[in-house]
Amino acid sequence: MATATLTAPTAPAGRVGLLAGLQHTATLTWRNLVQIKHNPMELMDLSVQPIMFLLLFTYVFGGQMSGSTHAYLQFALAGIMVQNGLFATLTTAVGLNSDIQKGVFDRLRSLPIARSAPLAGRVAADLGKQVWSMLLMLGLGLALGFRPDGVAGVVGAVALMVVFALAMSWMMVLVGMVAENAEKVQMLGFVVMFPLTFSSSAFVSVSSMPGWLQAWVKVNPVTSLVDAMRALLVGGPVQGPVVHTLLWAAAIAVVFFPLALRAYQRRS
Repeated sequence: MATATLTAPTAPAGRVGLLAGLQHTATLTWRNLVQIKHNPMELMDLSVQPIMFLLLFTYVFGGQMSGSTHAYLQFALAGIMVQNGLFATLTTAVGLNSDIQKGVFDRLRSLPIARSAPLAGRVAADLGKQVWSMLLMLGLGLALGFRPDGVAGVVGAVALMVVFALAMSWMMVLVGMVAENAEKVQMLGFVVMFPLTFSSSAFVSVSSMPGWLQAWVKVNPVTSLVDAMRALLVGGPVQGPVVHTLLWAAAIAVVFFPLALRAYQRRS
């Protein structure tokens, strides 16, 4: 008489260690970056849009705002970089939402990797793309006549933008997790980003605005970021705006990182 053989259930894998989790994150970051080779359009949004904004703002508004395109370029490049960097965080939200809708995260979750690695890999890859976008804008700005105060200031401005974009990415991750589809992600993202970027010191002097609007602009975290980057790039008081920007970045991350992580764990 044949006897049935019972196979003991496989024990669940233990928790992934910190070093292994970092290795998984690095691998998935590279995976997201390598996709650009097969789908160059992923980088086009972060290449064409900044060039278009820089040229339009400089040559359409420059003469009216500052009397010359060169003077306005010196003033506005920091603001255009900030606007582009913050809007680029929407790509993180859209990409995460799309991956979840397509079941990519379900396939990744079946692998013996850290559960946070797909999320961290996406955010890290998008920050890398942002650095490319900022360097592209700085290169074009130099070609158009922009003159920074020094190399150290340029490096500091790029680093500060990356730190703030990382904090804002968690807000966008939350948007990507709670929105039903990519279209709603973009709608919610624009509702957040447009008021923050345009009601700031990015494109015009705060003193030219109505008094009631100035009260908001002065406490807007984007104003602190723009003022800090402008000071690093072309000179001016640095310490106050940089400290305020870092405090805002820390506050945004403290609020939205746990909310984004909880929403991610529920969706994935």
